[in-house]
Amino acid sequence: MTDRTHLLAPDVAFRPAELADAPSFAATLTHNRAYMRRWEPVRPDTFYTVEGQAARLTALLADRDAGRAMPWVLADPDDRVIGAFTLSAIERGPFRNGRLGYWVAEGHAGRGLATAAVRAVCEAARDRLGLHRVEAATVTDNAPSQRVLAKAGFERTGTAPGYLHINARWRDHHLFQRLLHDDPPTG
Repeated sequence: MTDRTHLLAPDVAFRPAELADAPSFAATLTHNRAYMRRWEPVRPDTFYTVEGQAARLTALLADRDAGRAMPWVLADPDDRVIGAFTLSAIERGPFRNGRLGYWVAEGHAGRGLATAAVRAVCEAARDRLGLHRVEAATVTDNAPSQRVLAKAGFERTGTAPGYLHINARWRDHHLFQRLLHDDPPTG
């Protein structure tokens, strides 16, 4: 384990994503494709391949290196990806904000892992990135994700009509935020 890896449960680690995770992402996303369809954009078949995930991770890690994103995974004892949490669109200056997106594989949902990981992302956003705010959005009928956000200290701020193209149509989303601190921006 690295200094940025910690256990969320005896059998689940939370750690930074790596390019070497591409095969595991491809396998888990393929296995969970039908389960996650209702909350995800329609993806080309290439998205579910090792090459597609390697390309996605390469871009995401470049955004991390540029300070625009922070990707993490949930990994089982065999270091297989069972979930992903990404803080993206990180902005500095007076806004100091990031957008949170996440998913947990069907076989691991309902264990409190998402709530624990969202809390860990918010802690890193505050303590390592100096962000003031994290925002998230859920399809209006995604009650499990809304419970995760509420348990992790997010408040609902509104509803955005036609916010994202999910499962082949424009879907309304509830918007959430968590304010992390009231300190003035630094750096």
